[in-house]
Amino acid sequence: MNVSQNLLDLHTHTVSSGHAYSSLLENIRAAKAKGMKIIGVSDHGPMMPGGAHRFYFHNLKILPEIIEGIRVLKGAEVNILDESGEIDIKGKVHTILDYAIASLHIPCFENLEKIGNTNALINAMKHPVVKIIGHPDDSRYPMDYEKLVLAAIENHVLIEINNSSLWPTATREGAHENYKTLLAYCKKHNAAVIIGSDAHFSEHVGAMEEAVIMLEAMDFPSQLIANFNEPLFWEYIKG
Repeated sequence: MNVSQNLLDLHTHTVSSGHAYSSLLENIRAAKAKGMKIIGVSDHGPMMPGGAHRFYFHNLKILPEIIEGIRVLKGAEVNILDESGEIDIKGKVHTILDYAIASLHIPCFENLEKIGNTNALINAMKHPVVKIIGHPDDSRYPMDYEKLVLAAIENHVLIEINNSSLWPTATREGAHENYKTLLAYCKKHNAAVIIGSDAHFSEHVGAMEEAVIMLEAMDFPSQLIANFNEPLFWEYIKG
C-alpha cells in the first residue's frame, strides 16, 4: 500500500471539538498539501466535554462542497451513550450531515462488558447517519469482534482503523492486539474498513502510516480499504 495514494480522511477535528488545535481551513490545506481529494470534518458531539453545540452541526450547511479544490464532507463524531445505541446528535441535523462516526468515549460511556459494549456499537449502526464505527480498539471496552464485523456488513457500515490508536502515546489500550483480531475477522468475511487519522492538529490530517503497517502485516486486501478505493467509499457514504 502506498501512503501517498490516500484519497481521503474523514476523521478530523477542529478547535470546535474543544481539545483540538487547528481550524477547518488549516485542515483542508493540510489535506491538499498531501494530495488528498476528500476531507471530512467530524468534530465531537455535545456530550463530550468541550464538544461542539448542536447549533454548530446544524450550521455546517453553510460550508461549500468544494473548498480550495478539496471536496469537504460534513460529519460528526457522535458519542454512543448506552447499550441501545443512542447517540448525542438527533433530529434534523441528520439531513445536513453527510456521515457520522459513532464511537465509545470514556467520558460518555461506561464499560458494559463484552456483550453490552458490542450491542451498543451494533445498535448505533442502525442510525442512517452513522456510516463508520470509530476506533473499536480499546481494551477498556471488551468487544465480540466477529459479531461486530458481521453486523457492520449487515448494516453497510465501515469499520475504522484508527491511526492515532496505534501511536505509542495513545490513550486507548490494547489497540495493536485488538486490531489483529478485528482485521482477521474483516478479512474472513470481506468486511470493508476505512483508515482515520483522528487528527486533532492539522499536521496529522491524512496520517495513516501506523494503520498501513498493521494492514500490511495482516495481508489485508487493499480493495477493501475505502481510502484506496473511491467507488467503495462512495458506496458506503451515499448508500
